[in-house]
Amino acid sequence: MKDIIKELEERGYIEQLTHEKEMKELFQKESVRFYIGIDPTADSMHIGHFVALMVAARLQKSGHRPIILMGGGTATIGDPSGRTDMRQMLTREQLDHNVACIKKQAERFVSFEGENAAIIVNNADWLLELNYIDFMKRIGTLFSVNRMLAAECYKARLETGLTFFEMGYMLLQSYDFLYLHDNYDCKMQIGGNDQWSNIIGGVELIRKVGSEDSYGLTFKLLTTADGKKMGKTAKGALWLNPDKTSPYEFYQYWRNIGDTEVEKVLKLLTFLPDEEVEKLVALKDEKINEAKKIAAYEITKLIHGEEEAKKAEETAKALFEGNGNLDNMPTTKIENKNISLVDAIVATGIAPSKGQARKLIEQGGITLNEEKILDINYNLSEKDFTEGHAIIKKGKKIYHKLEV
Repeated sequence: MKDIIKELEERGYIEQLTHEKEMKELFQKESVRFYIGIDPTADSMHIGHFVALMVAARLQKSGHRPIILMGGGTATIGDPSGRTDMRQMLTREQLDHNVACIKKQAERFVSFEGENAAIIVNNADWLLELNYIDFMKRIGTLFSVNRMLAAECYKARLETGLTFFEMGYMLLQSYDFLYLHDNYDCKMQIGGNDQWSNIIGGVELIRKVGSEDSYGLTFKLLTTADGKKMGKTAKGALWLNPDKTSPYEFYQYWRNIGDTEVEKVLKLLTFLPDEEVEKLVALKDEKINEAKKIAAYEITKLIHGEEEAKKAEETAKALFEGNGNLDNMPTTKIENKNISLVDAIVATGIAPSKGQARKLIEQGGITLNEEKILDINYNLSEKDFTEGHAIIKKGKKIYHKLEV
């Protein structure tokens, strides 16, 4: 079989893996079942899930079988990894709704048909029925508290207060792997690098109870050049749901990435061949913008489909190159034309608060219909809606249309 682990290394996905030699041999000689866990804490995945979905897609294309585990059980606790506070607890009804929404998004990446069709499971089916005493006798006795507290996912919470409720997350995630191993012949868990401690927990649990065929692989987190997680916008997370982040806004996010991030984005978030990626990355100065346009189009096409990607591309051309149409520009409906500019900026999501909206105006960062506005008390009126709409722009790249 194709050496998919080597391919993932060459594309820059892999951060860490366990039992490297054994894993590579296994993946070259047989079709391997692997799993990726997604906690349904919202009704949509966000850009942080993107790399995981791409890895799953590449593994499936090379003949291996994905198991998409929906954390309907673990999400009732919430993973403390990367958190300084405790996650909001959700009801079973909310979790079931979120699981259904996320399943639809996963279908854009992995196929649920064919010889190595993906499987979807929900850990609520086995976790919510566990007997606490039996579970702790069988699983809890195999975990060292000292070692758990040394894990990065717990260390960060010790200062602010780590609850025993949250501490149990590692045991439950490890048990998920054991359950999938025993019931679905699953041999590997994949996840972001912030999941390394949890993944190691599952790999070691399976080996402690007598099996030697468990493996873990983590991939690089999607970060900017200064190490911050990618995917943060003025409105918050960059969602994969078009109702939360429009295809145009999604496209523009990737169109506006830094020059140093182009190679990483093309390698991790597109299926473009290596040779084409190398040519695009080699572009310099202003020409690198062509690579960004291609990246934005390819990524938007993956998430929202070719038609929406073309619409987003056309809107960008209309705004920045003077051709194309504006129909697909992010639009906010308002009740009447007599609205303060500050309120309009907040309504569009260009700024999250009135204070920040005023600051943007004072600093000369806002234009209305291509005219810079410096008056924080400016009120829109009939004259600002000459063609039935008004266009607010923040800086050079963020546009938003107001319609009554």
